[in-house]
Amino acid sequence: MSPPMAPAGWSRWLVPPAALSVHLSIGQAYAWSVFKPPLESALGLSGTQSALPFQLGIVMLGLSAAFGGTLVERHGPRWAMTVALVCFSSGFLLSALGAAVEQYWLIVLGYGFVGGIGLGIGYISPVSTLIKWFPDRPGMATGIAIMGFGGGALIASPWSAQMLESFGTDDTGIALAFLVHGLTYAVFMLLGVLLVRVPRPRERAGDGPDGAEGVRVSARQAVRTPQFWLLWIALCTNVTAGIGILEKAAPMITDFFADTSTPVSATAAAGFVALLSAANMAGRLGWSTASDLIGRKNVYRLYLGVGALMYALVALFGDSSKPLFVLCALVVLSFYGGGFATAPAYLKDLFGTYQVGAIHGRLLTAWSTAGVLGPLIVNWIADRQEEAGRHGPSLYGLSFVIMIGLLAVGFAANECIRPVHSRHHMPAPARKEAADVARQQPESA
Repeated sequence: MSPPMAPAGWSRWLVPPAALSVHLSIGQAYAWSVFKPPLESALGLSGTQSALPFQLGIVMLGLSAAFGGTLVERHGPRWAMTVALVCFSSGFLLSALGAAVEQYWLIVLGYGFVGGIGLGIGYISPVSTLIKWFPDRPGMATGIAIMGFGGGALIASPWSAQMLESFGTDDTGIALAFLVHGLTYAVFMLLGVLLVRVPRPRERAGDGPDGAEGVRVSARQAVRTPQFWLLWIALCTNVTAGIGILEKAAPMITDFFADTSTPVSATAAAGFVALLSAANMAGRLGWSTASDLIGRKNVYRLYLGVGALMYALVALFGDSSKPLFVLCALVVLSFYGGGFATAPAYLKDLFGTYQVGAIHGRLLTAWSTAGVLGPLIVNWIADRQEEAGRHGPSLYGLSFVIMIGLLAVGFAANECIRPVHSRHHMPAPARKEAADVARQQPESA
């Protein structure tokens, strides 16, 4: 499948909606919790068992993005979006079969393994193309797409809940809900497959230092540079800090104010979780767009430095003021989302656009690491403190100190990032060779 070349006069503003159609679909992963209670009731599962498809899906997201990034660069965005469509939708169809015949392993295989591959390939599928279309505003462009992944659950959660209410929460109802999800997302993602185009080299906006003649570092060479691993540390620590709150948000705010005169109800805690999701989504677009104005390194200074300050304020004064607790948590979650959305543009600044999608895929292993590390720190320490007889904010004091330390490490790593040494650069192709290649490309696919 040849990368579809944009015809003359094609508007680059048609590409973000194509990316958004894919990211809004695969963002359903954050709404998996809607299916947990019905599955536990219908199939007799424990909470740990019902979480397995989601956990495997996130693991496969990181692995498929890391190992499939080079294929995405080689075959182009339409190929990648097609693979994502087939895997993600097939995952739901396999899950529907598993629910219908009461074979949970099929749900784990479908949603977790097959669907997880679709998550990873779909997540990185538009990144390189967006940066090539918007070299003048790469943060904003990738932020629009990656915002969709954060916001997909805001659509999927009520939609899935309504389907389960209509179809029922038994095995048949769950199977029908999975089936509708698979078919609907296939149609929605197909819009992105049909709409996406790659720019002609001579039509790339802002051709210059980061354009066709600028820095060119291959994915293989990028992982051998200190810059890649310093950014890996910065992203990993930022995500660890954010997911540490996000994963345990409802019980955390309940525990913090349990012994006060105004305890937090279950409904209010659920509302707090919704606010965090909104902050996550807003941060993906807002902070990534801001990075185009103030620079990627500066915005990561905010994520890591101000993030550590927010954790310190919650640890010291969070139990005395609900507005302060909520505000600090919202800021941290906006940084969590912003870190994801700004990373592709940061990579573009360091390594150029040549294989930025493949490099981004390898960088996402930081997400897989943080996805284990963040919840482990918060939950393990809280469980040990509870066993020791402590309660309330004291359950989280030590974990907050650890998060502050991790953010300080990430801040230091970001400060050490410098331009990539020229020995890692690939020679730029001659303009004539690039023009010859462009003429040989098909007009559309």
